[in-house]
Amino acid sequence: MAAASRSFVLWLHGLGDSGPANEPIKTLFTSPQFKTTKWSFPSAPNNPVTCNYGMVMPSWFDIPEIPVTANSPNDENSLLKAVQMVHKMIDKELASGLLDPKNVFVCGFSQGGALTLASVLLYPKTLGGAAVFSGWVPFNSSIISQFPPNALKTPILWSHGVADRTVLFEAGQAGPPFLQQAGVSCEFKAYPGLAHSLNDEELRNLESWIKTHLQSSS
Repeated sequence: MAAASRSFVLWLHGLGDSGPANEPIKTLFTSPQFKTTKWSFPSAPNNPVTCNYGMVMPSWFDIPEIPVTANSPNDENSLLKAVQMVHKMIDKELASGLLDPKNVFVCGFSQGGALTLASVLLYPKTLGGAAVFSGWVPFNSSIISQFPPNALKTPILWSHGVADRTVLFEAGQAGPPFLQQAGVSCEFKAYPGLAHSLNDEELRNLESWIKTHLQSSS
């Protein structure tokens, strides 16, 4: 029987991307704490996307408009179906009983970041953390009443490029006040000059952030 992995990182890609294309991310996490980390890079199913004129592409849920602003409409029905998919992925890892939920980290870029936020805030257990990169709040504040009490204790790291023209910086900035309203702690980091992409500085910061939230195996 394989040794239990001490931590689990689930990475959710952006619109039109794939899981395997993002796997090189894990090579940047060189600290010894990540030697026993299990990584998962799932791919979204193919779905028609409204903001791309109904074109079918890898998409976790529907996006009504691009660029995404602080006031863009949301498609909560398709979002909640995607949240159920993510919850099944997390449940599968926790089913063995050998992994502490507080060593589960969900991370995502753009559409995957929005799904990360929704999935963690609706999950019944407190997880190690959620990292949102260039994401947005994909639901209305009326959903706050559905957040389980344990979910409110999951820490959130939010990173966003100031020069983002796809998911506007204002859409990212709307995140922390929304989370504060729900009683969730969020660390927000702005990256001047960064457009709609990930950079090594963000990922180095993610590595440090996860290390501070990892639970010891003792």
